[in-house]
Amino acid sequence: MVSISWLYFLIFLYLSLSSISSPSPSASFPLCHPDDSSALLQFKNSFSIDMVYTPYHGRSCGAIPSKTISWDENGTKDCCVWSGVTCDNRTGHVIGLDLTCSSLKGVIHSNSSLFFLRHLRSLILSYNDFWGSTISSEFGKLTHLVHLEIFESGFSGYFPPEFSYLSELVSLVLSSNDELILDTFTLKRIFSNLTSLEELYLFQVDMTSVEPVSLMNLSSSMTSLTLDFCNLQGNLPDNIFYQWPNLEKLSLEANENLTSFLTKTNWSSPLKYLDLSFTEFSIDLPHLTKSMKSLETLLLSNCKILGWNPTLLLNLTQMTSLDFSFNNFGGQVPWSFLNLKHLTYLRFQFNNFTGQLPDIYAHNSSQISFSSDSSKNQSLGPLPLYLECISLDGNLLDGKIPHWIYSLQLLQILTLSDNQFTGQIDEFKSRSLKELDLSHNKLHGPIPRSIFQQVNLTWLDLSSNNLSGVVGLDEFSRLQNLVCLQLSFNSLSLSSEISFNYTLRRLTLLHLSSCNITRFPNFIRNSKHLLELDISSNHIDGPVPNWLWNIGKDSLFYLNFSHNFLTRMEQLPWKQLQYLDLQFNLLEGQLPIPSSSIVVFLISNNQLSGEIPSLICNLSFLEVLDLSNNVLDGKIPPCIGNFSYSLSVLNLGMNKLHGRISATFAMGNSLRNLNLNGNQLEGLLPPSLQNCKKLVVLDLGNNKINDTFPYWLESLPVLQVLILRSNRFHGFIGSSKTELSFRKLRIIDLSNNEFSADLPAKYFENFLAMIDAPPEKLKYMGESYYQDSVVIAIKGFDIKVARILNIFTTIDMSNNNITGEIPKLIGKLKAFKGLNLSHNKLSGSIPPSFRNLINLEWLDLSSNELAGEIPQQLTEITFLEVLNLSDNRLVGRIPRGRQFDTFDNTSYSDNLKLCGFPLSKTCNNTSDEAEQSSPKSFQNFGDLEQRNGFNWKHMVLMGYGCGLVLGISVGYIVLFNKQPDCFTKIVIKYWRRMMG
Repeated sequence: MVSISWLYFLIFLYLSLSSISSPSPSASFPLCHPDDSSALLQFKNSFSIDMVYTPYHGRSCGAIPSKTISWDENGTKDCCVWSGVTCDNRTGHVIGLDLTCSSLKGVIHSNSSLFFLRHLRSLILSYNDFWGSTISSEFGKLTHLVHLEIFESGFSGYFPPEFSYLSELVSLVLSSNDELILDTFTLKRIFSNLTSLEELYLFQVDMTSVEPVSLMNLSSSMTSLTLDFCNLQGNLPDNIFYQWPNLEKLSLEANENLTSFLTKTNWSSPLKYLDLSFTEFSIDLPHLTKSMKSLETLLLSNCKILGWNPTLLLNLTQMTSLDFSFNNFGGQVPWSFLNLKHLTYLRFQFNNFTGQLPDIYAHNSSQISFSSDSSKNQSLGPLPLYLECISLDGNLLDGKIPHWIYSLQLLQILTLSDNQFTGQIDEFKSRSLKELDLSHNKLHGPIPRSIFQQVNLTWLDLSSNNLSGVVGLDEFSRLQNLVCLQLSFNSLSLSSEISFNYTLRRLTLLHLSSCNITRFPNFIRNSKHLLELDISSNHIDGPVPNWLWNIGKDSLFYLNFSHNFLTRMEQLPWKQLQYLDLQFNLLEGQLPIPSSSIVVFLISNNQLSGEIPSLICNLSFLEVLDLSNNVLDGKIPPCIGNFSYSLSVLNLGMNKLHGRISATFAMGNSLRNLNLNGNQLEGLLPPSLQNCKKLVVLDLGNNKINDTFPYWLESLPVLQVLILRSNRFHGFIGSSKTELSFRKLRIIDLSNNEFSADLPAKYFENFLAMIDAPPEKLKYMGESYYQDSVVIAIKGFDIKVARILNIFTTIDMSNNNITGEIPKLIGKLKAFKGLNLSHNKLSGSIPPSFRNLINLEWLDLSSNELAGEIPQQLTEITFLEVLNLSDNRLVGRIPRGRQFDTFDNTSYSDNLKLCGFPLSKTCNNTSDEAEQSSPKSFQNFGDLEQRNGFNWKHMVLMGYGCGLVLGISVGYIVLFNKQPDCFTKIVIKYWRRMMG
């Protein structure tokens, strides 16, 4: 906006000079023309004054009173002296109207008196609240306009073709938040007539249907072209740049589908400002840095940069602002190639830069040296005295933040988040900071006192570090410009304010999670425009105070009070609330219902009682609803199925809900996670669950559901978790059609039911997610705002898996009446971690194919009727930690080796014909037992004798001297480890010393 302000100054200088004439001796400057005065008053009276209006993009108007308040004050009718009004000194007509930040609220209709001001040459209506207004065709009647600026004021609708009548327009500035639409036809008609246009600034104007080549219709006089966030699409021909030989500024930021090749482009007039961030431009960087040496600002964030080489930056000798963020550049930050003499703005965010930032050693007032791991005492020229912005977020930088950064006198923005910086935060030497973000590092120590002296600070984020110490909340009283304050996830203790006489009125984001606070901070009492409030994981107890109901009542969209000790929250008055987290408190009473705008509602782990109100079904935008772990009773409202088009997560687990699951889930619903575990639900499953084609997690465990196996769930294409444990399901498991069944299933728990018949062999063949190798990329199931969890038996214990890894696979069919043999096909499930088939009526032998279960960590086949020997192949399962084969009819010797040497008696108890280690019962044939214990060692014993001169007789002799058990044990260790040469020498030497 610097160029806009400069152009605006020149325009007004021109208007002021042109309006001054040499009046005759008898003439005096006329008063405001009465028609214009009347029109201005009518325009003023058509609006209300909203002093609390906050522009959408956060541009603050401060405490500036509305310019229209002084109009007609004390009865004066001379509008030429009114604030924001400029008159022609010869005619008295209004030629300039600047109502920036005037807190006007209302609609500008086509019959507005504004359009009576036909002599206007400059009109600025930016930063007001005209939401609902259209860019009326009546603007075309202001034919003398030279400068028109309507920024952040809420206009919408189609761009009127009547703008083509503004043939004298030199500067046009418009923004609309995608509500103002410009198409190709209108663009051609308008801009072919605006031949004097030099500056065009369109921000978030919807240009989706504009053909990029139609920009050729823009005036060749263009010096500044900005089309940011306009959704331009298609290819912009590279020869189009020759259309504007005087172009000094080009900004096409965030047109993500706009392509072009910036390879051979060369303007006859030097370009000073270029912003192609977040476009699909292909940029030949060697050519650009060679041919555009007059560039002062180069912003190429997230572009297709060809030929990156940091040495190319040496060509940009006039550079003041540089942004290469989001480009995956590696190596060290190229400090030695930057124009530090003039640089004011530096952004290298979210790349892969590594190492430490260099230290500076000043040799004199103009020369410095930087040193780092790779460049020791390398002279880099003048000290960067003019740096105002350093943004290096999201890299791999480490070490301490160098001292010279704290010494920069003009530094306004310092963002180093998401790195690995260590050490303490030093004191800042100046008070110029406006934005400080050091979050997600490894910084420690106290918050420096100088931060509380940064009176211009608007953004402070120190969250997710190891900062410590006690900070009084009254320390923030000096920071009256704060918009964002984030101190979460440190080791800080924030004490209550000593004084309650201050508020942070401009605050919009406050995150104080895990800050050891015991009460709601009083400085937010008058924060009318709060957008986000997070005071989770603290020690706040008792009811929510009444004064909090007015905080951000019309603006708050994120609220997190979870993990405290709140007991009562009688109302949820916030009209725009989208995210509400009240989990893990002590809330009692009826379930509160938030406003219809809510998207995520989490209120689990409280003490809420009563029925779920049917009003909850009015929440038409709801995506996540978690009411689990309360004492809610009654039935599930049938209407819950009505809003399943938006609902993704429904968790009503661990309550006292009863009756049937009567909800009807509509076709095309979005349900991804349905958890009704731990209630008293009964009856049959609703067949409409087949309509939940996006269902990934279905947990109906621990209820009283009486039904056969729901084989029709096979049709759910992405189902991964199926929990039916501890119900009254009965009959056989499976169906006649199993070719494409449960292919994504990774966790299945059917335990503690009444299933009978044989194991479903074809299901085991179709569990592709358990057959395939684990995915390369580990991730948790769920989404950013909600992580899937499940309670499941792992290694004999019921454990809540709070976050489910995508490699976690298990089958539990224990405590049923399943008969038959264990299918050999089960050996194909190479990826799964646990198998529990205990407490059934399985017969036959343990399949040797179990050897293929290379990732198996627990195996429970206890309390069945399995017979035969334990296959020696089971010793090949190297990750096996828990084995339970007790209470069967197994016979023979227990295998030895690897994990089997770690299992105790309980793994084999109540198998009367098993013998060998670790049981006390020895096998009948002692020699056979010894051979079983170490078969390969004894087969090669003769070779051992010849090599070492140390044989079994020596071991027996050792037994005479030191005890039989010790002798045999040493012998076993020697032979079993297969590396006796060195060890036997040590043993013999030790034995000889013992024997004297």
